[in-house]
Amino acid sequence: MGELDELRSDLAGEQEALDSIVAGLDDEEWASATPSPGWTVSDQIGHLTYFDGTAATAITDPEAFAAGLEELFAAAGGIGVDAFTLDAFRALPPARQLEAWRHNRQVLAEAAAVLTDGARVPWYGPSMGARSFLTARLMEVWAHGRDIVDAVGATRQASDRLRHIAQLGYLTRGWSYTVRGETAPEGEIRLVLTGPSGQTWTWGPDDAAETVEGSAEGFCLVVTQRRHLDDTDLVVGDLGRHWLLRAQAFAGGPTDGPAPGNS
Repeated sequence: MGELDELRSDLAGEQEALDSIVAGLDDEEWASATPSPGWTVSDQIGHLTYFDGTAATAITDPEAFAAGLEELFAAAGGIGVDAFTLDAFRALPPARQLEAWRHNRQVLAEAAAVLTDGARVPWYGPSMGARSFLTARLMEVWAHGRDIVDAVGATRQASDRLRHIAQLGYLTRGWSYTVRGETAPEGEIRLVLTGPSGQTWTWGPDDAAETVEGSAEGFCLVVTQRRHLDDTDLVVGDLGRHWLLRAQAFAGGPTDGPAPGNS
């Protein structure tokens, strides 16, 4: 199986894992507050639904995506991004919300099936290569799924699909500084993580100035801003700490993760 095929399969697997959790929630649980301020479980699924739809459009009709992007930017200065992306979804009952998410997931899967290595896809920021694009979608469903799991007290078994997110987190070290208008400090970092199945995953040169070590899940929680560095098992030096306090593996403006002790 090629890497793109693996990503397509793992994206579907991550979506199905979250579906198995939310499909069993009652209407009151869909309305539960999540760690994202002002967002309920419903809003988390609404976010995924909206952006799975625009991701499919970005692949199949870049001009339509560009027009939608202009509308989103205009909404940011008017009714607000949440109202623009979520209000129509919020008007649906939970059963219909779940149907809408499943529909947009299928539309995205059909669009992603035509992606090839070397293809680039426009997005909210720089365009992305096909593999990075699908990895970003996998990261989104995992990260927003984490918020839902935390909100309803569910259990979600970590899987080796986290390797894709960990790799994206490592590769976006520079972006974590650029989005803040900062320059990354001199020095390479080697990343050594233990995956859920016990495998060791590594990125970066053997002779790097510093090494970041720990669990893949802990690292992914930090780079998706779902946990503070100090609430994980990650072992870091000064260079690694400087990075991971800023880590942001997703597009958009600069944001800060949770304060320590909020896990």
